[in-house]
Amino acid sequence: MTRVLSAVAWPYTNGPRHIGHVAGFGVPSDVFSRYMRMAGHDVLMVSGTDEHGTPILVLADNEGLPPRELVDKYNQVIVDDLVGLGLSYDLFTRTTTGNHYAVVQEMFETCRRNGYMVEETTKTAISPSTGRTLPDRYIEGTCPICRYPEARGDQCDNCGNQLDPTDLIDPRSRINGETPEFRDTQHWFLDLPALADALGEWLDEREATGLWRPNVIKFSQNILKEIRPRAMTRDIDWGIPVPGWEDQPTKRLYVWFDAVIGYLSASIEWARRLGEPEKWREWWNDAEAESYYFMGKDNIVFHSQIWPAELLAYNGAGARGGEPGGFGTLNLPTEVVSSEFLTFGDAQFSSSRGNVIYVGDFLSRYGADALRYYICAAGPETSDAAFTWADFVTRNNSELVAGWGNLVNRTATMIAKSFGEIPASGPLEEVDEQVLSTVRGGFDSVGALIGKHRLRAAVAEAMRVVGEVNKYLTVTEPYKMKDDAQRERLGTVLHVAAQCVSDCNTLLSPFLPHAANKVHEVLGGEGTFMPMPRIEQVEELEAGNGAGHVSYSIITGEYSATPAWESRPVVAGTPVAKPTPVFTKLDPSVVEEELSR
Repeated sequence: MTRVLSAVAWPYTNGPRHIGHVAGFGVPSDVFSRYMRMAGHDVLMVSGTDEHGTPILVLADNEGLPPRELVDKYNQVIVDDLVGLGLSYDLFTRTTTGNHYAVVQEMFETCRRNGYMVEETTKTAISPSTGRTLPDRYIEGTCPICRYPEARGDQCDNCGNQLDPTDLIDPRSRINGETPEFRDTQHWFLDLPALADALGEWLDEREATGLWRPNVIKFSQNILKEIRPRAMTRDIDWGIPVPGWEDQPTKRLYVWFDAVIGYLSASIEWARRLGEPEKWREWWNDAEAESYYFMGKDNIVFHSQIWPAELLAYNGAGARGGEPGGFGTLNLPTEVVSSEFLTFGDAQFSSSRGNVIYVGDFLSRYGADALRYYICAAGPETSDAAFTWADFVTRNNSELVAGWGNLVNRTATMIAKSFGEIPASGPLEEVDEQVLSTVRGGFDSVGALIGKHRLRAAVAEAMRVVGEVNKYLTVTEPYKMKDDAQRERLGTVLHVAAQCVSDCNTLLSPFLPHAANKVHEVLGGEGTFMPMPRIEQVEELEAGNGAGHVSYSIITGEYSATPAWESRPVVAGTPVAKPTPVFTKLDPSVVEEELSR
């Protein structure tokens, strides 16, 4: 058994999440986490909502709400959607909790004590019309490196390089188009050059494992070439106070400094709520533990450079030396698992432009597993992938309904009609042995692919196995065995089919957990096959230290009953009733209906 940390990107609370977001961080992390639990590993899956930064203030002004009420509103929307999607978090929390504030401030103070935070005078962008600080991401201009005309003040999404607003050519405010003014201000900078050698060594070690996706490791190594100090504080009054600057209420820690620390603070909060406050150390201080970070490609720089740099600085592992703080020596990521973008046809998903399909809307109309399957089968694993309603309807009908759903339905229908229970097996023939061997082989082939984050290949392999079982029923033709003399053979074929359906259900359960519970029930199983997450309302652990919560919603779950990644013999005599379809066939008119929305 290995302890595995699934560190899932933190969705920002500036509105509901769309399906492009969960294609990057949500579904891939859950499939992996569910499989790793089934394979016998001790998984800790953590995340939460990212709730600081100037974009929250801008949106709060637009909606006429205080920032805390705004983040409360969208936190609840996001929590509801992620539970509806079936994401099996051990803890999904928030960055506005007292626990998170305390952990972030400890990280900052130790990094500064070790010499990796340096105070410098820099330029900050000010809106001439409001006098308010403009966040880096709200400044747009031409990238000085690749000449992309819509680069942001913190990063160019076209070439991926880190930027400062002053680097941009012809900078402008994304809020109202005005040209920002740049004024001198004091900030704390993370001394990335003092950590560059340690970062480079770590990335080289990661490359040598062969685990990382080539685009992620190469991009991460390339950005080291232009490494420079990065400001970790901002001129803003919404965020975590800066230790030592408590007398300056308009200075706060940079939202991205605090957001990535959320993986650690969520682990600590989970342990505290469990009643074992030091248990988080088993995933963070044990060098044998593994950690996998899931996100979209726009967040690579923060997970392969900024967060590892913060960890190295905290550990005292850079050029300036130093000693770890009270959290001890913290593990760096085993792998940064970054997906590319899911686009809406040929265009980027964009709420502001109306090119958007919100998760909640999708779930209400088509259910969770239809979306989960599409993301796994056609998602942006290693290259951008275009979502179209026509492709979604085709895959749902031809693969989920006509492939897997049909196998479950025809098997259960024949068993219910001919026996009313799973029949006993007689002597096996070669065709029976072959199909059973094929299905058993799926545990190795599908599991290996999931473990390497190759979900498209994994779900295709699982569906190939399903196809072989459908062929078995076509070849053996149990529906033609109506004579008493054929009854033993009929029982054997249907017993084998039931065993195959049960095993295929296990193979597909990390991808389709809701359907797995339905198929389990169809075959006469009792209880829940795949444990599901739940929402709990919890009390603030450190009232008065955060953003003012008394209580808030978390996602958690009890996953100890997760079934093992292995074949389980079906039991002859288990009652099987006439089934109802597990999946819903969609009318082609869905395409036009959705496009008209």
